[in-house]
Amino acid sequence: MQYTLKKSLGQHFLNDVNICLQIKAALAEEPIDQLVEVGPGAGALTQHILDLPLKSFKAVELDREKVAYLLHTYPQLEGKLINEDFLETPIPFEGQFTLVGNFPYNISTQIVFRVLDWKEQVPVMIGMFQKEVAERIAAKPHSKAYGILSVLTQAFYDVEYLFDVPPSAFTPPPNVMSGVIRLKRKKEFPEFSSIKSFYHIVKMAFGQRRKMLRNPLKPYFTTEQLQDPLFTKRAENLTYQDFADLTFKMHNP
Repeated sequence: MQYTLKKSLGQHFLNDVNICLQIKAALAEEPIDQLVEVGPGAGALTQHILDLPLKSFKAVELDREKVAYLLHTYPQLEGKLINEDFLETPIPFEGQFTLVGNFPYNISTQIVFRVLDWKEQVPVMIGMFQKEVAERIAAKPHSKAYGILSVLTQAFYDVEYLFDVPPSAFTPPPNVMSGVIRLKRKKEFPEFSSIKSFYHIVKMAFGQRRKMLRNPLKPYFTTEQLQDPLFTKRAENLTYQDFADLTFKMHNP
């Protein structure tokens, strides 16, 4: 059974068995009861992770043609495929589940925000991203790559950059390097006045990242508060804990 590649869905299929085995090995480092794969495509990774001792497995694939191909090639996937847009599908499992995938680059950051929405149920995520995006998620304060995605992810997860993946590992080869990262949920989350305020202040601060914080955050703090030396820093110099602490002092969030 043949299938076609769809550029509109950002499809770049893994063809490197060694990369698939490296992802499988990373998954196998801790026991997994329930696993969700995002965008299995033609099943290059799927066929390997199905060998893991899982209690339950589901895969979310938007492309109907690929779902038909997967069911034809791997009959054991019957009843385990969700033919929906991952960004719109309801949470796939009750209880805790691990997430894995070679994520379509055009929605990869949205997938991270989806994981953050589901953080109470997702202790681990291992994902393939465009290398630049993977580095942004893993970036530390005081670096150019450090931004909204870094802060919001690292508030709830420890981020580990696992390895690079060259264009030759895909069909068709993308024009960029890729990278695989692992998110492991923190045992304790930072305290903030509300998650809405936390997200808002981080996004406002990085909206003018080249300016001192007293400029983008002026509407949320008094003139007296803005005299604090903290507000002479730029957004990239603050940790997620700094932003969390600020939520307790801000007004008009």
